[in-house]
Amino acid sequence: MKKKSLLALAATGLAMSSVLAACGGNDESKDSGSGNEKEGFKVGMVTDTGGVDDKSFNQSAWEGIQKFGKDNDLKEGTGYKYLQSAKQSDYQPNLQQLARAKYDLILGIGFLMAEDIGKVADQFKDNNFALVDMVVDKPNVASIVFKENEGSFLVGVVAGLTTKSDKVGFVGGVNSDLIKKFENGFKAGVKAVNPDADIEVQYAEDFNAAEKGQAIASGMYGKKVDVIYHAAGGTGQGVFTEAKNRKKNGEDVWVIGVDRDQVEEGMPENVTLTSMVKRVDTAVEQVSKDTKDGNFPAGEVVEFGLKDGGVDIAPSQDNIKEDVLTKVEDYKKQIIDGKITVPGTDDEFKEYEATLK
Repeated sequence: MKKKSLLALAATGLAMSSVLAACGGNDESKDSGSGNEKEGFKVGMVTDTGGVDDKSFNQSAWEGIQKFGKDNDLKEGTGYKYLQSAKQSDYQPNLQQLARAKYDLILGIGFLMAEDIGKVADQFKDNNFALVDMVVDKPNVASIVFKENEGSFLVGVVAGLTTKSDKVGFVGGVNSDLIKKFENGFKAGVKAVNPDADIEVQYAEDFNAAEKGQAIASGMYGKKVDVIYHAAGGTGQGVFTEAKNRKKNGEDVWVIGVDRDQVEEGMPENVTLTSMVKRVDTAVEQVSKDTKDGNFPAGEVVEFGLKDGGVDIAPSQDNIKEDVLTKVEDYKKQIIDGKITVPGTDDEFKEYEATLK
């Protein structure tokens, strides 16, 4: 499989409308899709179980499609739409529904959809598919992946220099190769600036269980952890809830958001220290545009990292001290220049940590 890194992403606003219109599940237009620039282009998206309003990567992907649709005068419901997955067994029928409706580009959001998108791509060989967060080696599938470990390193630097207790936490959704990239990048950033810091890690094994996220956060904050980075989708909402409750009671605790700028999730108690933004919106918009222009990246891995703006620290930085932001920029430059290779696996982190001793 070919691998391509997009070195220049179209600049899109991070602040988009949070009001997401509901989509019709059975709207089908009569045009067929060849992937060439033409009238009647249709792009469809299948959410994972977190839902389109997860305040995380599903919502970000939908915002990217919305922008693409509006910029190209497409009508929501026929030119662009999403299908909601309430459970994992919905993935395959939702993908098949869009394929039968001859959508020119069908996007699956989330690595949990990999097996299903592979099966449906084999069933509908004339359709173009794209999967976010996992590689599927099929000639009619584009794999959209990110260097989450690089962006996570930067927020790890923030956490390591902000913590007063020298105890920070990481809450993951499902323990997987993908979320391990967030965890290990974060730990590397923390250790780079605060080698004596304790890092507590726990997985909820669910991306859509806010109550689990709140329970895990309660346990961590109870052990004097004062900064938690979550990479848990909707489960992360529980982390924010716990932090806000404790802030009301006078505790000085923080949350680092993920995927989107989650500053609003910490309001009104102002518990969002910053976020690691992963530009799923821009990536989805770019692949949609390429496909409409006749340049669908068939069988390619399209990768987005710090260098090309695919991941970064969020623009909401009011809660970060100036000297910390200076450090962040320094480390960002070192990563982009190749002076630091950020670990993404447990083994790579062990090797990285050994170099700090």
